[in-house]
Amino acid sequence: MTSGVDPTANRNDARLEPAGADAPQTHELQFYIPATGPPSRPRRTLKHDDTFAVFDSHGDIGATAGGPDGLFDHDTRFLSHLELLINGAQPLLLDSAIRDDNLSFYVDLTNPDIFIDDKIALLKDSVYISRTIYLKDGSLRERLEISNQSAEAVKLNLSLAFANDFADIFEVRGVRRARRGRAWAQVLAPGAVALYYRGLDGVLRETALSFEPDPSLLIDSVATYSLQLAPRATHTVFLTAASRGRLPKSTQSFFNGLVGLHREIKTAARTSASVETSDPTLNEILWRSTADVQMLLTHTQQGLYPYAGIPWYSTTFGRDGVITALQMLWFDPSIAVGVLRRLAHYQGVDADARADCEPGKILHEMRGGEMAALGEIPFGLYYGSVDATPLFVILAGYYARRTGDYALVAELWPAIERALAWIDGPGDLDGDGFVEYARHSDKGLVNQGWKDSHDSVFHADGRLAEGPVALVEVQGYVYAARRLAAHCARELGMEDRAAELARRAEALRVRFEEEFWCPEIGSYALALDGQKKQCKVRTSNAGHALYAGVAQPDRARQVADGLLDTSFFSGWGVRTVARGERRYNPMSYHNGSIWPHDNALIAHGLGRYGFKRGVNAIFESLVRAASYMESRRIPELYCGFRRRRGRGPTLYPAACSPQAWAASAPFLLIQTMLGLEFDHKARQIRLVNPNVPVFAGEIVIRNLSLGEARVDIALRQDAAAAISLHVLRTSGDVQVSLVFDPDVIEHPLTA
Repeated sequence: MTSGVDPTANRNDARLEPAGADAPQTHELQFYIPATGPPSRPRRTLKHDDTFAVFDSHGDIGATAGGPDGLFDHDTRFLSHLELLINGAQPLLLDSAIRDDNLSFYVDLTNPDIFIDDKIALLKDSVYISRTIYLKDGSLRERLEISNQSAEAVKLNLSLAFANDFADIFEVRGVRRARRGRAWAQVLAPGAVALYYRGLDGVLRETALSFEPDPSLLIDSVATYSLQLAPRATHTVFLTAASRGRLPKSTQSFFNGLVGLHREIKTAARTSASVETSDPTLNEILWRSTADVQMLLTHTQQGLYPYAGIPWYSTTFGRDGVITALQMLWFDPSIAVGVLRRLAHYQGVDADARADCEPGKILHEMRGGEMAALGEIPFGLYYGSVDATPLFVILAGYYARRTGDYALVAELWPAIERALAWIDGPGDLDGDGFVEYARHSDKGLVNQGWKDSHDSVFHADGRLAEGPVALVEVQGYVYAARRLAAHCARELGMEDRAAELARRAEALRVRFEEEFWCPEIGSYALALDGQKKQCKVRTSNAGHALYAGVAQPDRARQVADGLLDTSFFSGWGVRTVARGERRYNPMSYHNGSIWPHDNALIAHGLGRYGFKRGVNAIFESLVRAASYMESRRIPELYCGFRRRRGRGPTLYPAACSPQAWAASAPFLLIQTMLGLEFDHKARQIRLVNPNVPVFAGEIVIRNLSLGEARVDIALRQDAAAAISLHVLRTSGDVQVSLVFDPDVIEHPLTA
C-alpha cells in the first residue's frame, strides 16, 4: 500500500532515486519516514470520520518522545500536547485499553509518591484517576474522574497542559519547511481557550478547548484544578478539544456523543454479515478486524470510504479503498458503493503532469493540509497509481455480480468507459498492448504499482528497472477488468461492446503468456522494463496473476508451488520477494516482508485454480501471526523471517496499524475457503468446494445477504473431511446449497 525506502519507506517517497540509480540521494528523501527508535510509551489510536488521534498508553499526547502523537483532522494536527499531571508529576499507569469496538480509550492511573520539602505529602496509590476518551464531530472528548481511595482527606493540584503546532501531517512525518505561518493562543473565558494558526495558505485554523467545571486557574497552556477530596470523594472534569470551531460546554455533550457512537455501530451491523468460529483466538482476530474496518470507514460526500490507515494514511487512497472493498465485498457490499462513487467523482479529467493525472485515470491519493494547498507536496489530488484504474473496473464488475445492482453499474458506466479508455490509451505508453507507468514529474512516485518503494522493481542482478515499466500484476488486472466489464456490458444490453472487451481480454491473455512467462524461474517475470526485458525475479506479484485469472492452469500450478515453497513461504505467510533473490531482505518494506492483503489476494488466486491446500496454509499462517499481535490487530506488514517454535513474527517498525486492506484480508480468505458464490437470477447462495480449517471448527455466518434476503448458516468439516451445512435462518427469497465440482478451477465471481 505505502511506498518508501527500505526499511521504513513511505508511499509518498516522491523524490526517490531515478530508475537505474543505485541509491537514493539525501535531497531526494523529503517524504521519507525515519525510524527513530521505539516510543518510550506504547501508542494507542482512535478515529472517527476525518479525525484521528494518537495517544500514549497514559492517555497523553506529546508527553513522551517516540510517537506521532496528536489530534489530527484533514491532514493537520490540531493538538500536539495534552498531558495530565498531579502536583507537577506524571501519574502511574495501572491499565489502559482501546475498547474492542474501537469507540473509546480507557485509562486507569494513580498518583506517585508526592514530596514537598523532602516529606511525603501524598502517598502513592491514594488517588485513582479514570480517563475516558473518544472522538466525534472533529473533536476529542474526555471525562476525567478523580477519586480519593484513601482513608484520609487529600489535597492536590491536577493540571492539564496543552499546546498545538498546527503541523501538517507531512511535517509530523519529518518533512522540514523553510517557513511556517503564525500561531497564537487566547483565553476566552474562565473555562475556554482558543489556539490559532494563520497558515501560509491564508487559512485560519483553530483549536477550541473547553473545561467543565471551570479550572481554578486557566492560562493559554495549562488548566489547573486545586482539589480537596474527602475520603472516597470524587471530582469529575470534562474536556473538549474541537478542531472545527467551538462546541457547547456541556457534560451532556460527552454522554450524548458516546451514545451516538454506539448507535452508529449498531446501524452498521445491520447491513453487514458477521462471522464466528469455534476458535476463540480466531474470533478475536475477526472481531478486531471488523472493528478496524468500521473505524476506518469515513463519511464522505459520495458515501462511506475506507481510509487507508493510521497514522500516515488517514485519507482517500484509490488502490487501498478498492482492495479493501473487494476483500469485504461478500461481507458488506455497501462499502463498494462509496468507493466506486468517490473514485468516479475524482476520476482524472485533464492531463496534469505534476499530478501524474490523465483523462480517465483513477485517483491514487488526496490530501487536505496546508502543504498540499501550497503545492509543497504533490498529493492534493495525485494520480500516480498504475493499477488503481483497472482495479476500479474490477470492483464495479465484482459488485454487480455480488449484488445484482446493475443500476449502479449503469450510473457508473461513463466512468468505467473512461477508465477503459485510459487503459487502452495513455496507460499503454508505447502501444504494445501492456499498461506501463513512468512518472511525468520528478516530484511524482518512481514506482507506481502497489510495491511503490524506490527499489521494488529490479532485475535478477539487483539493477533497478528503467521505465516505462509494465508490472505483471497490472496486466492481470487489465485482463480481469475487461472480462468483468464485458459481463456488465452484456447485462446492460451492449452486446457489441461486450464482445469487443472479451476479445481484447483474450488477446491480452495470449500475449501475456508469451512475454511474461519466465521458465528460468518457473514463474512470471516481475515486470518488463523500458527495453521490454524481463525482470526475472521471483516475487509475490505473480500470485496476483492467479488472482486475476490470466494465468494458464499448468503455469498457475508452477507459480503456486513456488509461492508455497520455503523460499517464499516463511510460516507466517508468503514473502513479497523469494529468499535468495539479489535484493531479498526480510526486514525491507517490499523486498522480503509479508503483507496480509498480498497474501489474501494470492490465496484467492490459489483457490480459483483449485489449490485449496495452499489457501489453508496461508489462512493458518495469518491467523497464527495475528494471535501474537497486540489486541489481535493485523498490521500493514511484518518481517519475512521464518517461523520459529515458541516465537511470534518479527514486527516491522513503521507499519500502519490499523490499516484497511490488512484488516479486511481475513474476510477474503474466508470467502475463498468457503467458495462463496452469489447468483441473483437463481436466488441462490452457493458454497463451491468449501473447506473449513480444522482449527476453526464450526464457522457460523449470520446476516449474509442476497438482495433484500438474509440467511444465517453454519459449516463444519469432520475428521473425514466431509462438509456439513446447516441453514439456521432465512428471511426472504434465497436458497443455500453446497456444490462439489472437481472441475471448477476458478472462482465464479471473477469468471
